Amino acid sequence: MENDSQSVALRQRLEELRRAIHYHNYRYHVLDDPVISDYEFDRLLAELRQIEADHPEWITPDSPTQRVGSIPATKFEKVRHPAPILSLANAFSAEDVRAWYERILKLDERVSQTSYVVEPKIDGLSVVLHYRDGVFILGATRGDGEIGEDVTVNLRTLKSLPLRVPINEKGPPALPYLAVRGEVYMNVHDFEELNQRLEAAGEKTYLNPRNTAAGSLRQLDPALTASRPLNLLTYQIVAAEGELPRTQWETLGYLRDLGFPVTQHASLHPTLDSAIAECQAWADKRDTLPYEVDGMVIKINDLVLAQNLGFVGKDPRGAIAFKFPAQEVTTRLLGIGVNVGRTGVLTPYAMLEPVDIGGVIVKQATLHNFDYIAEKDIRIGDRVRVKRAGEVIPYVIGPVEALRTGDEQVYQPPKICPSCGEPVENLPGEVYWYCVNASCPAQLIRNLEHFVSRPAMDIVGLGIRIVEQLVEAGLVKDVADLYTLRREDLLKLEGFADKKVDNLLTAIQASKTQPLARLITALGIRGVGEVMAADLSRVYTDLDQLSHASLEELQTLEGVGPNTAQAIVDWFARPANRRILEKLRSAGVWPTSQAVQQAVEQQPFAGLTFVITGTLPSMSRDDVKDYIQSRGGKVTDSVSKKTSYLVVGDAPGSKLAKAQELGVPILDETGLRRLAGE
Repeated sequence: MENDSQSVALRQRLEELRRAIHYHNYRYHVLDDPVISDYEFDRLLAELRQIEADHPEWITPDSPTQRVGSIPATKFEKVRHPAPILSLANAFSAEDVRAWYERILKLDERVSQTSYVVEPKIDGLSVVLHYRDGVFILGATRGDGEIGEDVTVNLRTLKSLPLRVPINEKGPPALPYLAVRGEVYMNVHDFEELNQRLEAAGEKTYLNPRNTAAGSLRQLDPALTASRPLNLLTYQIVAAEGELPRTQWETLGYLRDLGFPVTQHASLHPTLDSAIAECQAWADKRDTLPYEVDGMVIKINDLVLAQNLGFVGKDPRGAIAFKFPAQEVTTRLLGIGVNVGRTGVLTPYAMLEPVDIGGVIVKQATLHNFDYIAEKDIRIGDRVRVKRAGEVIPYVIGPVEALRTGDEQVYQPPKICPSCGEPVENLPGEVYWYCVNASCPAQLIRNLEHFVSRPAMDIVGLGIRIVEQLVEAGLVKDVADLYTLRREDLLKLEGFADKKVDNLLTAIQASKTQPLARLITALGIRGVGEVMAADLSRVYTDLDQLSHASLEELQTLEGVGPNTAQAIVDWFARPANRRILEKLRSAGVWPTSQAVQQAVEQQPFAGLTFVITGTLPSMSRDDVKDYIQSRGGKVTDSVSKKTSYLVVGDAPGSKLAKAQELGVPILDETGLRRLAGE
């Protein structure tokens, strides 16, 4: 029993729910601009129904549970439906479905003998299509279930809607009158392409396919509707003059035979357990459907039985919607954090008020990049839409601007790296913000992995697992620390014995003799790969000279654009990076370029571009690359008209055929050495 204070609180909650549901009904059905997900709306309605079930004396005629939907908009002519166009009761679990079954079994024992049809619950806009003597004469939206809006002219633009049935002579004869219920929707792929076109044209984009379909169908200008990729699926005969199928499964076949579009994903099941299993299977593979669904519908196959079961309130007893866990919900954006990736890219993420999405409690979601935050005008404190489709990371779709209070805060990207405190940069024309500090803790493992890799310093035996061990043990805080590792410290690490330590230290020592081009590559300056590093090593004698190169000077070099030049200047300007260079110099890792001692134009391969394929007799791929670059040549990965020579070894790949097709000269190892004058 409830005491007076509990009763008052419950009554207040009842009125609060009614106001909220009326408001959200208006946003959804009249404005086509919902501010909460269908899942959240269903939960509000379920809570209201439970309170009213416990207190039937509190039910009033204006309660949302006593109506099918909301009043229609007034911009179209109103149309009364030939029969109520009802919604369905919802089930959120197998237990809910079985409870529905037990309720209807008590009303009619024939339920135990019936079969069931399972169909996708398409997230679109419900319509009723009227045919007289097989000709389409009227189409209306669902509206409030009793009265809809006349959108006949717009529906005629849908290519999937038959203007006359049957489509061919093999179909069943047309009835004098037929009213069919269906769903207008937009495929996910079409929706994404439409948004891309709108964005390119500088127009407002849509939030989801359902809103897009509804907004497109309810346009006063039919030409605009015709320009949108709308589709139709039908699934119910609302009214007719003449003999009709007696089962839902036969009805789907009958509609298909007439020429109406019908889902290919409906299935017939002999038992309720089989129908439930089908729904649960689709919950895991919903993303394989071309359109969005928010659940499956379980229908009693026997239409006479379904009709005899009648209604409970406004819900037909002969069917129930098995709702999937929500993939899109709304929640509060509490703050914006920033992660620093292994490549120095700063990525913002949303810190959310915890929310259940698809059975998973989500507290964080990606915000993609800082431009995305600005473009979507996402503010701290906003109510935001969050989506989690399949197993992908949840992401913020955008804010619900209609619910703003004025207390929300505009977000500004950080000026310093949250990991190391160094200034960050965002070059003109680039989406991403970067931390270019080579000793940034968040980037250390990636920087070390790149530094020791084969194209860089090529330290044999120093793989990612050992790199991680060295960092975790605190033995390495930047790449230069590799050259101060001590034998006794390495022996303390798990898995390290005398021979392994000796081999590693020998490989580190050997890397000190690597040429300047490899060291420039190893530094990991953004935009500077192997080819550019080789070009730089032919112009600058050592890192000291390169570090003093100006922005203007760098841009005069072939292949060095303004952003790459800026990245080089910025890298050498950072005090932390300069400290690494001094440590490398002190450790004896300071190669000088021999190439600049000879004028570039006097080198044998000056101005030539090479591509390598296959295995040469006495040189590895890296040896060949070094051989060419040290003699003034350039090595690229793909064959083109600009390729001077293709160097071929055993087992060449497709590059050989490409070179032959373009008439590119081909050299073996002997020919390469002969070209160099040896």
